[in-house]
Amino acid sequence: MRDPYSVLGLSKNASAADIKKSYRRLAKKYHPDANSDDKKASEKFAEASAAYELLSDTEKRARFDRGEIDAEGNPVFHPGAGGPFGAGAQGSPFGAGAQGNPFGGNGQQGFSAEDIFSSIFGNQRPGGARARTMRMKGEDRHYSLKVDFLDAVNGATRRITLPNGKTLNVKIPAGVNDGQVIRLKGQGEPGIGGGPAGDAMVTIEVGSHPLFERDGKTLKLELPITLYEAVLGGKVAVPVPGGSVQLRIPAGSSGGRVLRLKGKGVHPEGAAAGDLMVKLRIAMPPKITPELEDLMKKQAKDNPYNPRGVHYET
Repeated sequence: MRDPYSVLGLSKNASAADIKKSYRRLAKKYHPDANSDDKKASEKFAEASAAYELLSDTEKRARFDRGEIDAEGNPVFHPGAGGPFGAGAQGSPFGAGAQGNPFGGNGQQGFSAEDIFSSIFGNQRPGGARARTMRMKGEDRHYSLKVDFLDAVNGATRRITLPNGKTLNVKIPAGVNDGQVIRLKGQGEPGIGGGPAGDAMVTIEVGSHPLFERDGKTLKLELPITLYEAVLGGKVAVPVPGGSVQLRIPAGSSGGRVLRLKGKGVHPEGAAAGDLMVKLRIAMPPKITPELEDLMKKQAKDNPYNPRGVHYET
């Protein structure tokens, strides 16, 4: 067999995860069910399985890297290295610590090719006539779906069209987050050998809103009010997801004051609703009349005050 690292397309410093990932890729590519009557593919499949069997076993891999065994797991003869089978062999053809096991590790092996094969093809062992019955799940397909801000808050159903022309209804749950992935089971690539189809993975992209900002379950809104409402107080209509409510503005409210509307924020399915935080912004009249100017001058003279305090003085 060729060098197992070359077979799997890896370097010698590859991690265990890299080895597993590469083997999964090759096993799917050269699986007999996907390459009917292709002898070369069958050979590559067997070669990849043998390479994985060696490199996935920590002890075998270490001994191979040290040159104690070859790519097929057989002991390597090193003349003049302290004995007929290399330094530390202590009369055993299997090297130090092997205790009769030609692969070391006291009989303990790592995650075998059969184990990983079972995880992706079922419980059938690769190779031979039985390989024809092995089932493999299809690949997942990935999509993105842009949804309006309020659809993400309130929930909605949107239709998407797949590359093959098939259309699917996607349920957008209330309170879905930007970047959240919705799984549509069985809507991916078809399986191999009668295996189940993969899934469609839909990543949600939530648009912005001209009035609302979102922080988890909390919604934020800046509300313009008149100078008169700030001074005298009153009730004003405030937009909320799905409609509007009346908000009482306390008399004497300053710009920047934040009022809470409990339970009027995002309400995810199966969870408590968040709140809507309303920040007041005082909007001046479009025109300053002489009467208003005279009133302000009189108030400034009769009721002076300094909202900035000593901290703003230099």
